[in-house]
Amino acid sequence: MKRRIKPAEFAMQTLFLVCGLTAIAFVLLITVYLILAGLPAIREIGLTDFLLGRTWASTHATDPRFGILPMILTSVYGAAGAIVLGVPVGFFTALFLAKAAPPRLAGLIRPAVNLLAGIPSVVYGLVGMCVLVPALRAWLDLPAGDTLLAAMIVLAVMILPSVISVSDAALAAVPREYEEASLALGATPVETYLRVTAPAARGGVAAAVALGVGRAIGEAMAILMVAGNVANMPSLLSSVRFLTTGIAIEMNYAAPGSLQRQALFSIGLVLFFFIMVINILLNLALKRGREG
Repeated sequence: MKRRIKPAEFAMQTLFLVCGLTAIAFVLLITVYLILAGLPAIREIGLTDFLLGRTWASTHATDPRFGILPMILTSVYGAAGAIVLGVPVGFFTALFLAKAAPPRLAGLIRPAVNLLAGIPSVVYGLVGMCVLVPALRAWLDLPAGDTLLAAMIVLAVMILPSVISVSDAALAAVPREYEEASLALGATPVETYLRVTAPAARGGVAAAVALGVGRAIGEAMAILMVAGNVANMPSLLSSVRFLTTGIAIEMNYAAPGSLQRQALFSIGLVLFFFIMVINILLNLALKRGREG
């Protein structure tokens, strides 16, 4: 006998369906808009010249150039550096909070992590510009401290809340029986946490890394203040420009309908493609991990 659905239950199911379809519709609309707005510039400039060109001179009066290879590599290196610096710190902090920290100490650290997540990007950039950039300039004897290294450090700090919070929840969800079995076989607590708990929570940790990558690649305001904003080929101790900052800097004065403005939309399309590819690769890695 088919169960009769109550009106309230039907209304909630309909609401959930509408919310899900709305989210999908927004993603599709953004995708279509970026494609329509970005493809004209790519067709006019040429895909090879646009993606592999090394010179960005969009405001040149007689010979404008729209090569974004320096910005692509800078975004990739900056995100990779932030992950290398931030993920280990975030993961081990989460492991400490979930498994080793006294409850009272964990109760103090978790609100601090949440507060770190609520700090606006511009504040990170301001602190980096006023504290980190002069410090790097003095310590490394540089003509200017606004470098790729400064951007990596700021991004590493900014991804910590996401990595810590999601990894903490994933590690805390690992069944206690797994750890008890490991301890009963003679493993130390540290060995158990690293060889049993962490592998069992790899899905949640990978999701935390995915959030960190998305935050690092998509950030604009903070690195706008610490990276120097010069479209050089990336070097750790030189001023650079990210894809996001390239859009943020020039969009205000790019004339509507101009090739410069269309090229900025093309940069947004490339950035969107990067995020999509990263999410797909992480989902495939998670799927293989579950099957293995």
